[in-house]
Amino acid sequence: MLFTSYEFFGFTAALVLLYYLLPKRCQWPLLLGASCLFYMAAGPRYILYILFTALTTWFAGVRMGRNAQNAAAFLKEHKEELSKEEKKRYKEGRKRVRRRWLVGCLVLNMGILAVVKYANFFITNLNSLLTAGGGRGLSFLNLALPLGISFYTFQAVGYLVDVYRGTVKAEENPFKFTLFVSFFPQLIQGPISRFGELGETLYGPHDFDRKQVCFGLQRMLWGYFKKLVVADRILAAVMTIIGDVETYQGAYAAVGMLFYTIQLYADFTGGIDVTIGLAQTLGISVRENFNRPYFSKSLKEYWRRWHISMCSWFRDYLFYPLSTSKAMQKFTKFTRKHLGDKVGRRLPVYVSSFVVWFSTGLWHGASWNFIVWGLLNYVVLMVSEELEPLYAGFHRRFSVEGKFWYRLFQVGRTFVLICVLNIFDCYASLGETVKAIGSVFTVHNWKVLWDGSLLALGLTGLDYGILAGGCLMMLGVSLVQRGGSVREKISAKPYWVKFAVWYGLFLAVLLMGAYGVGYDASQFIYNRF
Repeated sequence: MLFTSYEFFGFTAALVLLYYLLPKRCQWPLLLGASCLFYMAAGPRYILYILFTALTTWFAGVRMGRNAQNAAAFLKEHKEELSKEEKKRYKEGRKRVRRRWLVGCLVLNMGILAVVKYANFFITNLNSLLTAGGGRGLSFLNLALPLGISFYTFQAVGYLVDVYRGTVKAEENPFKFTLFVSFFPQLIQGPISRFGELGETLYGPHDFDRKQVCFGLQRMLWGYFKKLVVADRILAAVMTIIGDVETYQGAYAAVGMLFYTIQLYADFTGGIDVTIGLAQTLGISVRENFNRPYFSKSLKEYWRRWHISMCSWFRDYLFYPLSTSKAMQKFTKFTRKHLGDKVGRRLPVYVSSFVVWFSTGLWHGASWNFIVWGLLNYVVLMVSEELEPLYAGFHRRFSVEGKFWYRLFQVGRTFVLICVLNIFDCYASLGETVKAIGSVFTVHNWKVLWDGSLLALGLTGLDYGILAGGCLMMLGVSLVQRGGSVREKISAKPYWVKFAVWYGLFLAVLLMGAYGVGYDASQFIYNRF
């Protein structure tokens, strides 16, 4: 059920109506039922995947939670009888039991993700080696990718680790926990929520709040504008360029990088706007996932602003545990002894970062394109980290830090870098991607930018005009957001101004949205993850 389909509009309208008409004790069970129906719309049998993840994670979490409670009660009851050493051994024994539950559940559910999403990728690469040596290739697995498996698996894993660490209390109700894992607005493209955040508003009773409902609908409308007017319209040109790498090289490839970067932003942030807006209409708070990422002055800053929930997940549940593990501490000690203190201190960070960025690339897709994309981000970030003293010296020498023109240069430089990195998300193979990027420097056909050739990419002059207007609107909203909520600012205006803004935006979506056959919009990009 696409977020942009008539079925989804009818589904959510009926849900919101029932949500506020039924008794408040029925609100979260209604959301659970609606989430299951939403998931089954993509294929009834696939709900078994998410239910299995939810129930196994719930059970492991309960076992760990009770283990910790019983241990605390035992120690409290026998605190006078046990020596310090006995208490320590008891705690370590109880912790080992919790660790076994944690590892077992992680292996089980991450194993399902690995098999479903990456088995055929592994077989493809293995077959390349086997057939090159004259052997016979393996057969591929006929497994469909369940909807949102990367998102709900990571969300469940984050909860399980938090329970193990003791930062959240295990949820005893299996139905409530299943709702946390399957909450449908965020199921297909995030954000990846934390139980301690989402659980605060997901299960509680909610009165109808006219302002919050209106704000939620307005957020959804803005998301649909970005998706339908900008992302889906520019999609035609992107598909034309990446569909024929032999014809569309040089300047065309550069245009493709720019257009796809615009499309990705409008599509992904538009989908998140719909998610957060729909949750807000139900009185539920979902964490923000973007913070004006294209205003970043460095790639490091960009990754603090883009897909915030994913980046924080990898930081908290992979980078920190890996970089502070006992094995890494031994590695640090070894490298400092044999390679010197300076290298020894940095090398473990580089190793941990390498694992994180390799995993991030693989998380985005079972393709060498994504793996190389992740590793290129890693290389740029690590090189930038090493060159930081040179940057600081340059800033002191020429006093450019903080000046408007230099900040503009930094933003432009970072945006170009992002455009180049994003192109790895587009082409069918790594070879085509490298060829397209290389052609920008070797094929000199820049006249196509002004001789009318861009009109042959599937867009008319009117389309380009609408796109320009849509991009300017997104830029303007981002600039205004620096001073606070745009919706709050608009709500403070006279009624006729509010009506003109929101009704005008509604008409823009209705009249200027790019719709396909049967008035169906395209799928959101991140649905495939």
